[in-house]
Amino acid sequence: MEIIGVIIADDHIIFRKGLRTVLNEISFVKVLDEASDGQDVLRVMKINPADIILMDINMPGMNGIDATKKVKEKYPDTEIIALTMHEEIGYFNRMIEAGAKGFLQKKTTKDQLATAIKNVFYGETYFSEEFVISTQKNVDVKAPSISISDREKDVLKLIAKGYSNVEIAEKLHISKRTIDGHKARLFDKTGAKNAPNLIMFALKNGLI
Repeated sequence: MEIIGVIIADDHIIFRKGLRTVLNEISFVKVLDEASDGQDVLRVMKINPADIILMDINMPGMNGIDATKKVKEKYPDTEIIALTMHEEIGYFNRMIEAGAKGFLQKKTTKDQLATAIKNVFYGETYFSEEFVISTQKNVDVKAPSISISDREKDVLKLIAKGYSNVEIAEKLHISKRTIDGHKARLFDKTGAKNAPNLIMFALKNGLI
């Protein structure tokens, strides 16, 4: 499997070192560098451009939201996975709008880290199940404004749990092509432009 270069961005050095230790145990991950704030991320990217940045949201100076915007402007091929202790939908919305493709809580496991990095690197999204559940508790759910089929709801739930299209197809015992069709209809019904927007819509409308 291709080696994925990662930068850790967090203002707490002990957390960074602990996360680096865990990432070093994942065979396909190479930690290229660390950064302590948004400006440091931009400095580090000039030296060691990464495939993935694990980005803390709340950092002094330039925060993770602004840093994500800057990174996506300068390095559009670099993907961002947000690291957070926050469960508010507002943080989710702002990071998604900035360009993040994944969300992990800081209490994440090695397996979740590995899955998130792999999914995002290969063009999928990843939202930890714990993050989705905790976010559901902190959002004012509206009455569903659209009607979706039971199968579309199954697909939506698995997207929210971080499964790739191939994994969803395997779990539901249908083809990847069929999954692509279900996702296309979900995008059409919700008006979402991408998977993160789709999850955001689903959370707000009580679809998952």
